[in-house]
Amino acid sequence: MNSLKQTFHLNSEHWVSLGPISDQEKQVRIDLATAYQLACLKNWDDGIYTHISASVPGEDGAYLLNRFGLRFNEVTPQNLVKVNLQCQILAGEGPVNQTGFAIHGAVHAARPDAKCVLHLHVDSVIAVSAQTQGLLPISQHALRFYEDMAYHHYQGLALSSDEQADLVKSLGHKKAILLHNHGSIVCGSSVQQAFYLMDVLDKACKIQVLSGSSTDLIRPSQKIFELTYKQLCSDGDEEGQLEWPAYQRILLAS
Repeated sequence: MNSLKQTFHLNSEHWVSLGPISDQEKQVRIDLATAYQLACLKNWDDGIYTHISASVPGEDGAYLLNRFGLRFNEVTPQNLVKVNLQCQILAGEGPVNQTGFAIHGAVHAARPDAKCVLHLHVDSVIAVSAQTQGLLPISQHALRFYEDMAYHHYQGLALSSDEQADLVKSLGHKKAILLHNHGSIVCGSSVQQAFYLMDVLDKACKIQVLSGSSTDLIRPSQKIFELTYKQLCSDGDEEGQLEWPAYQRILLAS
């Protein structure tokens, strides 16, 4: 964690090795590395696999992601790798997981609004993704995704262009998609929003798993589904911004 703490400010000597980059890119690197480190604390990592990617401000077609082979807790603002949509390295030291970025690249290309994309294999989410009923509206957390959740059938590792096209079509304009038997993808207009939504989704899935297979679950009415969803989405692109400093304090205290 110390390496991240030492680089939490833009004017740090630790940026020298990256050469000239904008303050905007530095900030996204800090936020993205923070998301990786927090994801590790939440046990969202899966060995050296899965990724969180973010677009580089002011550079069309440029994205940041983790170096392949690093655990999430080893990711820092400086060792993030900059790639294009073809996963060719633009800056930083590889290697990068081309298979892993294939999903991210497809989503970024189809959804310019998705400034940050999380593709994770979280236990609770995989468990719900394998249930035929999908995410149930049985908690306030689940209702955040009432009109914002898509589903996609498992077809392997999503390597082919046809598979990627199907996935993007399934996602549409929604913020999240459950990949059956696989995990999830969450999109955000910022790293902050994407991370916050993933946190909400994880909790919603944990609640559903804890509820068991009972058919006697209490559900609000359709009217309340719709009302609560609108209320929870009222922050728009500011969603997650208020919570972000609190997330950072968790990391800095660890």
